[in-house]
Amino acid sequence: MTDQPAPPSTAPELFTWEFAADPYPAYAWLREHQPVRRTRLPSGVEAWLVTRYGDARQALADQRLSKNPAHHDEPAHAKGKTGIPGERKAELMTHLLNIDPPDHTRLRRLVSKAFTPRRVAEFAPRVQELTDDLIDRFARTGSADLIHDFAFPLPIYAICDLLGVPREDQDDFRDWAGMMIRHGGGPRGGVARSVKKMRGYLAELIHRKRAALPAEPTPGEDLISGLIRASDHGEHLTENEAAAMAFILLFAGFETTVNLIGNGTYALLTHPEQRHRLQDSLTRGEQGLLETGVEELLRYDGPVELATWRFATRPLTLGGQDIAAGDPVLVVLAAADRDPERFADPDVLDLARADNQHLGYGHGIHYCLGAPLARLEGRTALATLLTRLPDLRLAAEPAELRWRGGLIMRGLRTLPVEFTPAAEQAVQP
Repeated sequence: MTDQPAPPSTAPELFTWEFAADPYPAYAWLREHQPVRRTRLPSGVEAWLVTRYGDARQALADQRLSKNPAHHDEPAHAKGKTGIPGERKAELMTHLLNIDPPDHTRLRRLVSKAFTPRRVAEFAPRVQELTDDLIDRFARTGSADLIHDFAFPLPIYAICDLLGVPREDQDDFRDWAGMMIRHGGGPRGGVARSVKKMRGYLAELIHRKRAALPAEPTPGEDLISGLIRASDHGEHLTENEAAAMAFILLFAGFETTVNLIGNGTYALLTHPEQRHRLQDSLTRGEQGLLETGVEELLRYDGPVELATWRFATRPLTLGGQDIAAGDPVLVVLAAADRDPERFADPDVLDLARADNQHLGYGHGIHYCLGAPLARLEGRTALATLLTRLPDLRLAAEPAELRWRGGLIMRGLRTLPVEFTPAAEQAVQP
């Protein structure tokens, strides 16, 4: 049984508001008829969209597809349309999403120790503390916007703690991050201004931390201090690289998790059988269905719709299409993860799905560095919500919800919910 309407009979219109609400029928058409298709994007830039799983996996690992925007064949003025608004002017380009080996290898090695399974496990109590604190703020009210009140602040505060942003400054980061994910929903130029403010703050914070850095690292040292220590001990990390690294870890580390929690909760609320199945397993103290369930939510309606930009460094053939040097390539993760050639019943949500090598966090050398932390936050958030607010339900019709219109990410603007207030739950027999 499929959850999705049949794909359109003719070429679908892409990047409309209707498409944003449910892109999956259009992606099904593309997979069948034009699996690698040259498309003009809303920005005016033309790019190849890759929609089949096999082609997507190949493209994500293909060394001929560079992450460096310098390989884009468009005029210089257009290159700013292929990344994060304002990052070029703010001198934040030298981060993991924009560089190739050997620089990518060097920079990734410096920060990878912050996301090891051991370090993430040590951070789990703090994630649980943040989760409970945020739920405490609205649990007695009987209603909430789970994006604004929960899914958005949780990863912001978590990544700020990991980076070493002082608690008294974290609300500023929340404001800047909020502007950055509004995309077209905020004031003109707001994203670039927020990027500039964040860049200025990070430069000042790096300067302050360098001045106070102890001679030897302390247990659980924050990530910015670790980056400074590396740059001061022969790893040749420039101040711009340190600022860009901190910036992209914040930017990439929060919006993906906002959408994982938001999209995942929405999927569970609109699939009551799966939601009750998960609640029952949590009540029994089991973790297996929660772990496979988060992977299925990443596959079914994941937080990253299109992988970040790639540019052909020389001519190549992908999915039967000839791609010229300099052409941009966008791998549509959301389409690949619904490919029936790879996944049985791909439009069905099955939290127990075992064979689930989805591409939700990418593949190859650019596989998401923060995936272990995002998974921890997703598991903690969903399990705590379903346990503490067991009768959680949508407070709006699905058709009334609006999805953000950005190109790369997929997430809800709001997620209004209702539930029995916590005080009333406590006195029920």
